[in-house]
Amino acid sequence: MLVVGTQKNKIEFMTCSIDGSVRLWDLKKDEKHKSIIKPRNKQGRRAIPTTCCYSRDGNYIAVACNDGSIQLWDHRKMFVNVAFKNMNAHTNGSETSSLCFSYNGKILASRGGDDTLKLWDIRSFQKPLCVAEDLFNRFPMTDCTFSPYDNLVVTGVSVGKGETDGQLVFLNSQDLKVVSRATVSDSSVVRSLWHPKLNQIVIGTGNGIVKVFYDPETSQRGAKLCVVKKKSKVKAIEYTSSNYVITPHALPMFREARQQSTFKQGLKARKDPMKSKRPDLPIDGVGVGGRVGHHGSTLAQYVAKQIAIRKPDERDKDPRAAILRHAEEAKKNPLWVTPAYENTQPIPIFQKDDSDSNDEDEGDKIMNRTGPVPWKRSKKE
Repeated sequence: MLVVGTQKNKIEFMTCSIDGSVRLWDLKKDEKHKSIIKPRNKQGRRAIPTTCCYSRDGNYIAVACNDGSIQLWDHRKMFVNVAFKNMNAHTNGSETSSLCFSYNGKILASRGGDDTLKLWDIRSFQKPLCVAEDLFNRFPMTDCTFSPYDNLVVTGVSVGKGETDGQLVFLNSQDLKVVSRATVSDSSVVRSLWHPKLNQIVIGTGNGIVKVFYDPETSQRGAKLCVVKKKSKVKAIEYTSSNYVITPHALPMFREARQQSTFKQGLKARKDPMKSKRPDLPIDGVGVGGRVGHHGSTLAQYVAKQIAIRKPDERDKDPRAAILRHAEEAKKNPLWVTPAYENTQPIPIFQKDDSDSNDEDEGDKIMNRTGPVPWKRSKKE
């Protein structure tokens, strides 16, 4: 038996097994169980748990055993002593198939293997509040559940020998009187769940069929999302056929063209570039149809080719030489800077490209030169 989750702690789940233990597990620690509970019978021996559940607030853990007992432990304390227990809740030797707490957390419903459904007040756990009988149960996992407002209790009924109606029974939570019986399948109703937010009932039957029941007015989303979708219409294939009349002796103007086979029609259509959607063929020559041939079909390809075939210039290796190669032309045909500063522009002096000369010797020659400094003009000029 596997029960998943609580209302407060979503990472903890609980399992019970025929080895006589109830174990609590943490999703973050998968190597070992978090805690273990070992229920005992009247004689203090091992009792095999058949079902278990959490309370709505997660404070209590309820376990039903094969000796007919129901035992509760306080989740906030150590699992040493039982908080509440009833050793004669159901018939000894029967398998209690389901336990369920009400949404107010005070009432516990138990679905027994002795064909009964009982309600218990955990504050007075020695005697049931009310009992419903003649609810045939042949499965060890038949569920019982409360409605979202705790006014109804729902459980499934198994199909007996010679019967064909699997029923879902709705009982009043005050006295467990039958309010309604709904035939939902021709097999036993085993699992049942009343979702509190969607307000929809999900049931599972003994023949493997799952059904969802909803109220068009009060239910929310869930199965209603599938119901509102319209069934897609099947598109009818429309076709027309024409009869071919063979007239061998008719005049050429009235003679119908001979029909071709599908294979021949495909061969003819393949030769047509429009019908076969043939891609553009490679260009031979200069170009055709606005497309450039060998020189490239785009401007980027043309520029890349021109850069590749251009001969390298030796002066490009020396940036200074590349600039000074335009000095003679700029001196002969000045355009902007030189005419504006013709009277005040100093005389430019460039260093001669003499590898044997030293910087110190050149400096001494300039300092020892007589006469006015060449880059200083007199005021008379």
